[in-house]
Amino acid sequence: MKNLVLLVFLGILVVVYSEVYQVKLSKVESLRQRLVREGKWRDYLKQKHAKRMQKHRVIRQNLKSLVNRDEKLPNFHDFEDHLSILDQHPKILRKISKIEGRPRMHEVTHQNINDFEDVSYIGNITIGTPEQTFSVVMDTGSSNLWIPDKTCGTNTSCDSTCYQNQFICSLLCLESCCQTNDTGPHRCGGKRFFDSSKSSTYQSNGEKFEIGYGTGECSGFMGVETVRLGDKGTSQLIIPKTTFGQVTAMDDFFEQSTQFDGILGMAFQNLAEDKVLPPLLNAINQGLLDQPLFMVALYEKGFEDNVAGGVITYGGLDMTNCNPVQTYIKLSRVLYFQYEIDQVKVDYSINRCVQDYNQYGDQECPWSAISDTGTSFIGGPQFAVDAISDAVNAIWDGNDEAYYIDCNSKAAPMEITINDQKYTIPVSELIVPTANNKCYWAFFPMGESDGFSPNWVFGEPWIRTYCHVFDLGQKRVGLAPSKHMNN
Repeated sequence: MKNLVLLVFLGILVVVYSEVYQVKLSKVESLRQRLVREGKWRDYLKQKHAKRMQKHRVIRQNLKSLVNRDEKLPNFHDFEDHLSILDQHPKILRKISKIEGRPRMHEVTHQNINDFEDVSYIGNITIGTPEQTFSVVMDTGSSNLWIPDKTCGTNTSCDSTCYQNQFICSLLCLESCCQTNDTGPHRCGGKRFFDSSKSSTYQSNGEKFEIGYGTGECSGFMGVETVRLGDKGTSQLIIPKTTFGQVTAMDDFFEQSTQFDGILGMAFQNLAEDKVLPPLLNAINQGLLDQPLFMVALYEKGFEDNVAGGVITYGGLDMTNCNPVQTYIKLSRVLYFQYEIDQVKVDYSINRCVQDYNQYGDQECPWSAISDTGTSFIGGPQFAVDAISDAVNAIWDGNDEAYYIDCNSKAAPMEITINDQKYTIPVSELIVPTANNKCYWAFFPMGESDGFSPNWVFGEPWIRTYCHVFDLGQKRVGLAPSKHMNN
C-alpha cells in the first residue's frame, strides 16, 4: 500500500511516499542444533566456559597492579569491595561487569540479553549501490545494525591499544587481537563482507564501535549507507543515510555461526551502542512508512533448515498470517520492547514476583518481560523456571545446559497474565525436537535483574503463538493470535 503525502515547506512542494513492506524470514538450523547434531555441543560449552574463566582469573590477578599504577585511583586491597572506584574507567568496568556476571549500576550492559546460540530466523537485506546482500538476525532485543567489513579478521583491524599491554588487551579487545602469534587473516566465519569501495553511496563516519552480547563481542567502525530491507528484486524498504557498524574483529561464536552475516537491531535508540539512530527509526523519521510500527509473524519451529519461517511487515499490519490485534500493552521502559507482567503459570506452578528488592538493592517487583525475536526459548528467574520445569517433569541437563522433556508430554499450556488478562502458549510450542531424537523444554534460567534489564525474556514460542505489533511510535506492543496456530 502506498500513501502520497504532500508537504509544503518554505513555499516548496515536497512529495513523500510512505508504504507498507514485507520481508520474508527463513527458518534455519541454529548453532546449537548443528553442534548437537554433530556431537560437538558439550565441547563447545566447555570451551566457552574455559575462556570465560581464564579471562576472569586474568582480571583478578592483574586488576590490583593495574589500578595501583594509576595515580588517579587510590590503592585498594579487596576486589569486590572496591570495584566502584573503576567508575573512572567505564570501558574497563563494562568488561569486568560482563565477566563477573552482574552489571554494575549505571554501567548496565544492555545488549547481553541475547546469546544467539539458538537463533533460527533470519532475513535478507542489501547495503550500498549497487546492492550487496547479507543475511541478518532481525532482532528486537538490540538496536544496532552491523555486518562484517572486507577487512574483518586481519591484524590491522585491531586497535593499536591492544598491542600495548596484554592485560589491557584481555579487558578491552577481542580474543583474536590478543593472540600475538597470529599474523594471518581470519575467515570471520566464512561470512559475506561489505566492500565500501564498490559502493557509490557510501560515506565514511570515522567513529569506532564495540558491541557485546551474551556469547561474545564484535568491534569495528561506523559507516553511512543506503540500507534496503528485503531481497533484491522485491519491494524493499529503502533507508538512505543509515549509520551501521562495519565489523573488523569478532569473537569465536560469531565465526562459528555461519547461518547469518550480521544483526539488524530493531529496538529503541536508547539501547543502541553510541546512541546510533537504528535503521527503522531512521526510516520513520524520513516518513518512509505508513505507520511507525512493524509486525512479526513466525510460523515454523523445530530443527528444519532453510524453510519459510515467517514474515515481518514494516509500516502496517499483517492480516494474512495474523488475526485482529487482541490488545495493546504499554511499554514500561523504552529500551527493549519491555512491559510489566503479573504472573507466569504452568500446571500447578504459579509464579509471581514476591520480593520488592534483591540482595543488591535493585527493584525486583513488578516483574518485567521483553518480547525478543532473537531468543528461541523463554527465560526467567531461576526459581520460577525450576518450579515450572518440575511441574511438567522436565529435567535439567547440566552438561548440555538445557531442560529436556518427554516428547509426548501432555503438560498443561503456559499461562501468562498481563494487566489481569490471561494469554496461553500451547505446550506444543514449548516442546522443541532436537536432531538427536530428544526434546527440549523451551525454558532457560536467568540471573537476577539489575533493576534495568528484564526479569523474563519471551522468545519464539510467545511470538509464534501471538503475532506481535512492535509500535515504535506509541511505545507499545500489540498481540494478535496467529492464524497458523489453528492449523
